[in-house]
Amino acid sequence: MNDSYLNFVNSPFGARLARSLGLPKPEVLRRYRADQPEFGGLVALGAGREPHLLDALATLVASIGVTSVAHASAGLWVPLANRHGLMTGRFEPADPGSQGKLAALLFDASGIEDSTQLEPLHGFFHDTLRSLGKCGRIIVLGRPPESCATPRQWTAQRALEGFTRSLGKEARRGITANLVYVEQGAENRVEATLRFFLSPRSAYVSGQAVRIAAASSTTSGDATPAFDWRQPLAGRRAVVTGAARGIGASIASVLAAEGAHVIGIDIPTARDALDASMRQLTGTALAFDIAAPEAPAQIAAALDEQGVDIVVHNAGITKDKTIAKMTDAAWQSVIDINLSAQERIDDALLAAGILRDGGRIIGVSSISGIAGNLGQTNYATSKAGVIGRVQSMAPHLRARGITINAVAPGFIETQMTAKIPLAIREAGRRMNSMSQGGQPVDVAQTIAWLAHPGSAGVSGQIVRVCGQSLIGA
Repeated sequence: MNDSYLNFVNSPFGARLARSLGLPKPEVLRRYRADQPEFGGLVALGAGREPHLLDALATLVASIGVTSVAHASAGLWVPLANRHGLMTGRFEPADPGSQGKLAALLFDASGIEDSTQLEPLHGFFHDTLRSLGKCGRIIVLGRPPESCATPRQWTAQRALEGFTRSLGKEARRGITANLVYVEQGAENRVEATLRFFLSPRSAYVSGQAVRIAAASSTTSGDATPAFDWRQPLAGRRAVVTGAARGIGASIASVLAAEGAHVIGIDIPTARDALDASMRQLTGTALAFDIAAPEAPAQIAAALDEQGVDIVVHNAGITKDKTIAKMTDAAWQSVIDINLSAQERIDDALLAAGILRDGGRIIGVSSISGIAGNLGQTNYATSKAGVIGRVQSMAPHLRARGITINAVAPGFIETQMTAKIPLAIREAGRRMNSMSQGGQPVDVAQTIAWLAHPGSAGVSGQIVRVCGQSLIGA
């Protein structure tokens, strides 16, 4: 769907008018394109006391071909520079309009153990934030608070969430800010996540705190198989429900572009659109009503011979009314399709071993499931249930190396949001740090990261794809 305001204020005349009237000017976000470099530019690295992840950061930025500059701090840069050949020195803010802008700011806060040690956060970002270019990236790394040895360390590490989310709201200009908590022992599992958050693939993901867990010695299917970063899902089979159109079709397209064979599922009445979508991707179309009692067994039978590696529960409906006006049928159909069907399908696939060890389950929740929404008690209940399901199932699936996560989209430009009254639609678009709606591909790219073979340490997570919406947590 077209955002006329965003297009206008980014035209030469519209930009001048917006400046003279003091109107907000949303940035045209840089999104991933196969014909453009994914990474590039200058990255500044910073750290707090006794950083544990700095080597991993320096190795990563070197491997993706990004030039790095180490921010002068506490003398730790001399050995770091010797190991990785980084430039060192105090970074001075670039002049407005300068072409020497930074592409990303990376800060290792993993060694901070007390609130009195948080000062380097201020020093690093005070010096560098104004030099971060449009659509730049901010990533802060820390340790999961719940794994900290002392209350003071827990306190300091939890404080990073407020800091990072505030940075995302201050930076504007299409800049994202995210926090990655890395469990001790999971240092070798961060690359896929850091690549995602550094890349234009994460254009509409900001203000998130993601946890990466270490591998368990008793976990089967936990070893990361060999893969090509250009097509990491090659040889894998992915099921996407609701794949005929909209976000589901975009998910299928991105997974196929990453190398997966996609099996799209949608209702029989959408068969023509589903066939067309899958034909373009050389995928497989299955027409099932996922809410039907017999659907789980039918889907399991259709997938049994070759099995699957990725299951994406995208199918969903809305039937909005205030609860006093909502019929029993409207309540039950939304709960059944958006939530209960996911449970039944996964039960069938897991019981029969059709979803292979080391597989991925990814649900589509919503910020309505986090913050609630007027006239959506049924929808918000179903989407909050998806969150509860992810959090409760993750420990049980870990023994098989299966991860389960969910994305929670905010305002995404789809046929459904195009039907929202204009005033409400504009509010939905502007009430986030990006001051615009997201695109279906933003949801799809986030799901592709969660489906990535390098994301084995990411499980039980809810990742909002909402441009850091002002609504909810």
